[in-house]
Amino acid sequence: MYPRVSRVRPAAGHRLLLTFANGEQAVFDCRPLLEFGVFRELQEEAYFRQVRVEGGTVVWPHEQDICPDTLYVESDKSAAGKVKSKRSTSDVSTGKG
Repeated sequence: MYPRVSRVRPAAGHRLLLTFANGEQAVFDCRPLLEFGVFRELQEEAYFRQVRVEGGTVVWPHEQDICPDTLYVESDKSAAGKVKSKRSTSDVSTGKG
């Protein structure tokens, strides 16, 4: 089992800046998902920015979610410090810690 997500911040280009429970940071590119079923709603930038952490993964208000193992395995750990958040003053986390 891979580490779960502890913090998420939306970034430009439909990417997510992730922090995992083990402290690792990474970037997950959601663009490949945007043409599929329930994920199409994420194309709307304002809706995409409503992402939050719940149960160790990322979710949106209409119950879209991404498997936490997928987020860990398919995220780019080398890009973590190179992508800027769309939120300048806050981020979304589990509220723990």
